Amino acid sequence: MRQRGHRPASRATRVGALILREAAAWALAEIDDPRVRGAALPEADVSPDLKQARIFVTHYQGEQAARAAVQALNRAAPRLRRELGARLSLRVVPQVVFAYDPSVDQGFRIDALLDRARREDRGGGEG
Repeated sequence: MRQRGHRPASRATRVGALILREAAAWALAEIDDPRVRGAALPEADVSPDLKQARIFVTHYQGEQAARAAVQALNRAAPRLRRELGARLSLRVVPQVVFAYDPSVDQGFRIDALLDRARREDRGGGEG
């Protein structure tokens, strides 16, 4: 549910923000798995019927580390769902799935390409 523009936030968007906040705090406090250290949860997508939530994962060490963190988090997802049920007053607590978010890695690659192009424009290209 990645929304753009100035429309009022839908219920799914608001629930997604709550779930993201709680999931990030939970992962930091409750998950003692080295694969999760260094992971970030930048965004959550909740289905319009509020039955499913996808939480995106990035990692400062790149794609491979992020994918390992996704595996660890998905293994712990049922615990998170129980915790969300206890912390949030929702009629239906969504099924939670963690997924790799490639946007940060893509951003780093784009930045590197732009830096390289700037160096080449100034005559200091790699060669």
